[in-house]
Amino acid sequence: MEKPIERAIHSVRMGELKVARDGDQLRTLLGSCVGIALYDRRSRAGGLAHVVLPQAHGKSELPGKYIDTAVPKLICELESLVGTSLRLSAKIAGGAKMFQSEGPKQIGEMNIRACEGILRKIGVPVLAHHCGGTRGRKMTLDTATGNVVIEIVGQVPIKL
Repeated sequence: MEKPIERAIHSVRMGELKVARDGDQLRTLLGSCVGIALYDRRSRAGGLAHVVLPQAHGKSELPGKYIDTAVPKLICELESLVGTSLRLSAKIAGGAKMFQSEGPKQIGEMNIRACEGILRKIGVPVLAHHCGGTRGRKMTLDTATGNVVIEIVGQVPIKL
């Protein structure tokens, strides 16, 4: 009897980004933050960033914390992992309105707009998204398939 292949699950914390391949999974928990999953179908490699804010404003530490630094860093990490040109697609999630007192400018909404804007600018198509709302969610990228599964407590998981 063949032993099943064990797949690793890598947690991506707030402000972090990670890349993986060979069927490993990348997982994060999101509220107003946005999860950006980039995937290359040919190499079956992907990356996940848990971004907190739209812009770094020149800050160089923690590139995964800001959308404008996380996306280029994630692409660079994927290129290093795969060693070939990439044909990336994206799936995004998060950006919930977690607090009633956030004011007129909702950070979740700002994160979603910034994410969509940078991906459009660099030519990476967004294939699916699960954004907004008022509840947090778990986001999991499966590098074997490129599928992203969204889980919200009390709801049926959604495959993007």
